[in-house]
Amino acid sequence: MKSTGIVRKVDELGRVVIPIELRRNLGIAEKDALEIYVDDDKIILKKYKPNMTCLITGEVSDDNLRLAGGKIVLSREGAELLMKEIQENFHLEDQPAENEQAADEAEPFASKPEPEPEPR
Repeated sequence: MKSTGIVRKVDELGRVVIPIELRRNLGIAEKDALEIYVDDDKIILKKYKPNMTCLITGEVSDDNLRLAGGKIVLSREGAELLMKEIQENFHLEDQPAENEQAADEAEPFASKPEPEPEPR
């Protein structure tokens, strides 16, 4: 963690002003939401990114993957947990994938004979 050397006092309502330089550097605009974390004796503020919260684990990360047109957001861990649960509940481990079955049952493509040239 990098020290800025900036000290601020807490007002009577518990508010602290974040200096404009820090807000600019971190891309925090007026009315942006901040998440508050506690780590031992530290208070950590982080810009809230609601659209990047994993639906399964709650992890917020820019590395999370958006699926289904952004309706589902998953972290790697969340995706693994979801896949495991889907496989268990739908018994997918015991059955070949649907497209593999279809490929096995399908006849190979037959080449069409080329048309004969018309007599002159």
